[in-house]
Amino acid sequence: MAGQGIERREILRVMALAAAASQFPGFHRWAFACGHVGAPPGAPRPAVYTPQFFTPDEYSTVERLSEMIIPSDGSPGAREAGVSEFIDFMVAGDPGIQYGFRYGLTWLNIHAEEQYAKPFRSLSAEDQTAILKRLAYKEQFRTGEEEGRRFFSLIREYTIMGFYTSRIGLEEIDFPGLKLYSESPGCPHGDDPEHLHLPPAKY
Repeated sequence: MAGQGIERREILRVMALAAAASQFPGFHRWAFACGHVGAPPGAPRPAVYTPQFFTPDEYSTVERLSEMIIPSDGSPGAREAGVSEFIDFMVAGDPGIQYGFRYGLTWLNIHAEEQYAKPFRSLSAEDQTAILKRLAYKEQFRTGEEEGRRFFSLIREYTIMGFYTSRIGLEEIDFPGLKLYSESPGCPHGDDPEHLHLPPAKY
């Protein structure tokens, strides 16, 4: 069906982008979930991440936004997964989204200044949450904040993409593709009469 086809294409696109990003040696935390188990270690990771596109202040805001979207509520979140590193790397390599991110961050800071007389990164957690709720939830939408909503949708998309292609993200949902099996688990429906003719697993 059409919906399923689009979904498959989107998954393949995300995985291809993440696989390409995984070759970058400068990540401090982010690690592609589908790295080969037992592969020889690469170059040592840097002690800190150096942003490729964002300014230090912009990167700090991106990091804060990503951890608000996927917080560390009793389990690892975007900060632990290094999602902000993934976002910065992806934006640095894609001129098509650079304006959207830079303009969106500028909009967010101007909006915070107008509301609270401080840039977004300097606000209290409560005030930051109040701003994002009006951008994230339809029932709280306000006229004049359409550009902020577009930016929030954009950074939420890349936050989710970065988290759920990371090893931490897929471990969080117990993704079976990360598990090692000493032998093939075989068919889980061994007692099904329609499956009795199947040969035993070879691998």
